[in-house]
Parts: sequence; C-alpha cells; structure tokens
Amino acid sequence: MSNSRLRMQPSKPTPNTPAGEKASAAPAVPKAFAALPHPRETDLLAQVQAGDHLAFAQLYSLHKRRVYSLCLRMVGNLGEAEDLTQEIFLQLHRRIATFRGDAAFSTWLRRLAINVALMYLRKKGLPVLSMDEAGEPAHEGGPQRDFGTPDLTLTGSIDRLALERAIADLSAGYRLVFVLHDMEGYEHREIASMLDCSIGNSKSQLHKARLKLRDALSESRRQDVRS
Repeated sequence: MSNSRLRMQPSKPTPNTPAGEKASAAPAVPKAFAALPHPRETDLLAQVQAGDHLAFAQLYSLHKRRVYSLCLRMVGNLGEAEDLTQEIFLQLHRRIATFRGDAAFSTWLRRLAINVALMYLRKKGLPVLSMDEAGEPAHEGGPQRDFGTPDLTLTGSIDRLALERAIADLSAGYRLVFVLHDMEGYEHREIASMLDCSIGNSKSQLHKARLKLRDALSESRRQDVRS
C-alpha cells in the first residue's frame, strides 16, 4: 500500500452511513464551490482529465461511498477499507486520462476498485479462494440446491446490518465470490478469470457462502426473538 495519500479532510457522517462504519474521508472543497450543483458527469470527467483538481474533488465526492462500501465488503475490515479507498482514488487520479468512455464511468471505476482490492489481498498473502471445506457435505435436513442457482432464503426483507455483519464474517474466498456475483453482478466466468480459478470452483464457493450466510442470518433472527 502506498504511503502517499490524497489530501482529504474527514467528512461528517451522513444519515445513510451504516451503523458501525466510519465515514469516508472527503476532499477539502471551498464552500462556495461545494454549494454549486454537480455538472453532468461527462463534463466533470472532461474537466478532471484536463487537470481540474476541484472537479476531481467533486468526482471523489460522488463516488467515495460506493467505492468504500465495495472495499469494506471485499476485505471485511474498516481500516483496510479506508486505506483501499484512498489507494483506489490515487490510482484513479493517475489513470483518469486512460478512460475513453467505452463503458460507463461507474463500471470502469468499479473494475479498477476490484482489481486494486484483489491485488491488495494477494500481497497480504490471503487466499482468494476458501479451500478449507472443499469436501464438506451439504447440510443434512436442509434444502438441496444446485451450485450457482439463487438461494431463495437470501431474498426478501433481510436486516441489512445483520447481512453486512454476516458477509464480513465470511472467510476471504467465500466473501469475494459472494460479493462479486450476488452483489456486483459478475458472471462466474468473469469471477473465474479475476480469481484465476475454474468456473466450477467459483460456483462451489458461492454455494457454500450462501449456506453460511443463511445459517448466520437464521441465528441472528433466533437471537432477536430471544431478546
């Protein structure tokens, strides 16, 4: 992780900040400038690519929460997610000139964020796939599901905070595949390419992640009933 940091000042938490999460840092923007309405993103990107630092501060403000949330889900640690968010925007500042508009900017930034996070996890020596339970049989007494098919027990109204906690408690491999597939919308072939594994392995990891999340959410509901 680079020791360099964007010159940003902490922002005040907003009402939408999930409980237990720290507010992301925000760039120092003059009040008069911050009060102006955001220009269209295409115009904002053009200004950033022309070297406008205030435009970059606006771009950061528009996307920081989304990037931070993605990082938090991928690494499962508040401090590491904050560091990764800073690193991603440093990388964005360096690479913004390479954005050509072939895809939506949010898609391009999301892919950049995922690549930086995966590189960080690999440098830490963390396995991006969980092989500890490769031979674990399916839970007895529970519904049998095919790998890669939707788990209906994870749909509907679920306590967001309980789900976020359960995702954070997953091992790195399960968490990555679940986030990439069920939350970010990547196909198994794309995940297999990102994580350098087989499509079948990606499906297996997702299946086990869903089982663990189902169990964690069921336990959370039981504790709520007892309390």
